[in-house]
Amino acid sequence: MKVAVTAEGPTLEAAVDARFGRCPYFVIVNLPDLAFEAIANPFQDRQGGAGIQAGKLMAERGVQAVLTGRCGPNAVEALGAASIRIVPDCTGTVRQAAEAFIQRGGLSAAEQPQSTAAPSPLTATPVVTAQPGRGGGQGRGGRGKGRGMGRGSGCGMGNRHRHGRRQEA
Repeated sequence: MKVAVTAEGPTLEAAVDARFGRCPYFVIVNLPDLAFEAIANPFQDRQGGAGIQAGKLMAERGVQAVLTGRCGPNAVEALGAASIRIVPDCTGTVRQAAEAFIQRGGLSAAEQPQSTAAPSPLTATPVVTAQPGRGGGQGRGGRGKGRGMGRGSGCGMGNRHRHGRRQEA
């Protein structure tokens, strides 16, 4: 069985990357012997559609399951269309995630691709709990795209005070 693990590096000792479409590497592991192939993610810096393209790449490589931290809804849809199962919330190293997957016996036939909102019982020992330098900037989630700038200073005063200056009514 072939599984792809999202990784920060090209080895079995690399940490699992929490992002599917934007991870630096996919480490494709043959189970149970742990022979592997590392692929640099060509879609990592893509403006949009990284998860969909990464899902297509996994299908082309014959992957049957993806072990990752999380997948966006478009990636979930692309992987589901290719009948690739998703195991979210994986942590630790690539080796730890693959071994935990083996110990659990893989995925049962009843499990279907799911969003990452559901917790996974497959969680290896965390290697990195905080990753400095990531996640800066404005949020992009939801329909509002997280573009609120938080500049209101009127404290419920309508538009009388805006940006710290008194406005004429």
